[in-house]
Amino acid sequence: MLISSKGRYALRLMIHIAAFGGPGNAVSLREVASAERISLKYLEQLVRPLMQADLLHSVRGKGGGYVLARPADEIRAGDILRVAEGTTAPVACEGLDGSCLRADLCSTVKFWTGLDAVIEEYVDGVTLADLAHVPEISLELHDAATPSA
Repeated sequence: MLISSKGRYALRLMIHIAAFGGPGNAVSLREVASAERISLKYLEQLVRPLMQADLLHSVRGKGGGYVLARPADEIRAGDILRVAEGTTAPVACEGLDGSCLRADLCSTVKFWTGLDAVIEEYVDGVTLADLAHVPEISLELHDAATPSA
């Protein structure tokens, strides 16, 4: 499966909001555009479907921007990718949704169905909280790397 820039940028947008936003701290698209080096116009197009899917909420007024509609640990990478891409299916095969008239004769439907199941399990097993986690450098590691005088 090849994820397009829509899927990649939607994921980066949501990770940025999860990492730097929060209750009372909306993240502006201008901030995301600058930090992630993504066109502001492109981000404006991405937020609409994410809001319609109830993954983002907009906050108006001074200090406005966007916040997650649900806690980051309740939003799965698959939720974001399906909104941005339409599907996470590895191929355009009607056998995946059961609408193929020749699925019982096709030798690849079982393979594509299995691959689709693996992809779905993986993208739905990773939450936005997992992706937004930025490990902190402990003082011991920092001190060990700093030459002593």
